[in-house]
Amino acid sequence: MVKSAFKKIYTFLIFLFLYAPIIVLIIFSFNESKSRAHWTGFTFKWYIEMFRDRQIMSSLYYTITIALTASIIATVLGTIAALGIYYMKKTPRTIMINLTYLPVLNPDIVTGISLMLLFILMKFQRGFFSMLIAHITFNLPYVILSVMPKLKQLDNYLYDAALDLGATPTYAFRKVVLPQIAPGIFTGFLLAMTMSIDDFVISFFTTGPGVSNLAITIYSMARKGVSPKINAVLSIMFAGVILMLLIINNRMSRDNGRKENVV
Repeated sequence: MVKSAFKKIYTFLIFLFLYAPIIVLIIFSFNESKSRAHWTGFTFKWYIEMFRDRQIMSSLYYTITIALTASIIATVLGTIAALGIYYMKKTPRTIMINLTYLPVLNPDIVTGISLMLLFILMKFQRGFFSMLIAHITFNLPYVILSVMPKLKQLDNYLYDAALDLGATPTYAFRKVVLPQIAPGIFTGFLLAMTMSIDDFVISFFTTGPGVSNLAITIYSMARKGVSPKINAVLSIMFAGVILMLLIINNRMSRDNGRKENVV
């Protein structure tokens, strides 16, 4: 009994330590005063000021546009790559899976500087498209690693049966294979969106003049002094990321439930 209570208290303290700064940030985003030390009253004015700030709105536009575009392209390319890897022979497949893990484990600063040097070497102008290419690049492994488990659960006999019944390979893939791996594709897309919205380091090294996402803008504003508008922006970003993670977890729970019901 005592041991169980200790575990609960310990877990509570760990999560409190992790989330206390975020809770304080969200609370002070509603503080009427600019002071970060004293509470003077509840207000929504910093959220209103945030939407009136052209720099923040421009950064929000680039963040959403790049995240959405990069996620869609990475999802398509990653799904095709996952299918190619899955149908390889055992040794090449193992090598490719290990190579796919490398960009995930690689520090962001290494990836960011490497991409920056590549763009400079190719004399590719840094800006919107360089950041978009960078986001597609680091999102691809997350999509591949999300789709691969669904491919491993795939019943290949269903695809062969569809071909035997007269379906074309394209039709059989669209009607048999794609619905079975769709949850993995959707999870990969949401993970790519989350990673793209959160990214700072890689974006910082691959962007150009006049193009910045929210992370870069907040970093620039924070160096001059943290404005309550930043608290409002970060609160909205945190809520957005939490929403995406809840959707991902819900999808994964439903998929596991379906699998158990089938078994």
